[in-house]
Amino acid sequence: MELRHLRYFVTVAELGSISGAAAKLHIAQPPLSAQIRQLEEEVGAQLLVRFARGVRLTPAGTSFLDDARAILARAEQASLRAREFQSGERSTLRVGLMPSATQSLLPGLIRRFEASNMTVRIEGRELVPSARQLQALRNAELDFGFVRPGSGAGQSEWVCAIDDPYCVAVPERHALARTRKPLPVGALATEQLVAFSRYAESDFYDQTAAVCEGAGFKPDVRHTATQFMSVLSMVGSGLGVAIVPGSCAMLAPPGVVMRLLTGVDRPSQLVLIANQALLQDAWGQSVLQIAQSELKALEKAVRSAFVLRRQALGGMQGAKP
Repeated sequence: MELRHLRYFVTVAELGSISGAAAKLHIAQPPLSAQIRQLEEEVGAQLLVRFARGVRLTPAGTSFLDDARAILARAEQASLRAREFQSGERSTLRVGLMPSATQSLLPGLIRRFEASNMTVRIEGRELVPSARQLQALRNAELDFGFVRPGSGAGQSEWVCAIDDPYCVAVPERHALARTRKPLPVGALATEQLVAFSRYAESDFYDQTAAVCEGAGFKPDVRHTATQFMSVLSMVGSGLGVAIVPGSCAMLAPPGVVMRLLTGVDRPSQLVLIANQALLQDAWGQSVLQIAQSELKALEKAVRSAFVLRRQALGGMQGAKP
């Protein structure tokens, strides 16, 4: 079994088509089909079910796909690390991201690396849900990443976690925007909600659904979007209200106001996870120190934003007309 056989299989599995994979790999379809059948013979299990218009993984194929990806990632990492050690300079960082954290964390993270004078080349990958990012980390496809784990999630890969409190984004002319105080979750029971798409940010979708159900109601989700800026734009257009992380609140566009939510029975956390291999040398430890610093800075900024907002609103309330 050669690495190219694994690459062929992974490409076919990801595209769900042998003809599509052949075009992407720039080889003819009959030889590719033959290579996949030879691989199945060598493995001793059927990996694909063939249809007239595509292929589907068998249970054995699904298991083999995870292992094939891990082997390819480790082979790539081995080559990369060998070249970097030969040159005496490590630089490549594979970072896992999620849609709701990309804009709030990535720019500051890049600025910190630039200020540190470390030679770093970041390869960012958005991966959802968190379980998929964790698997990529365990497969050595990532060096570190940021996730929003659900309750009861394992913590063996955790490096640092911050509170990223649940907030509600409300159109500025909405009745809920009249109060200056945090809002109870139950106040959203009769509201139409804008939510992150379950297919793009399933962790936060599931967590906010659980928050609503914990308050005794099922969320009335009428609109969804794949990026949090789109969610906030929909709110600003008056389509509904949205439960968002506090880190998103700092980037609210005009026409949208933010209120903290109270009565939430579960934590909202943003977690830095890392491959244990990154902790084995001084360079990796320095990298994680910088990532932790950015995560803590984000937590401080979120807290400050809401404290200052409450102080400003309190001053407005006490001002004489």
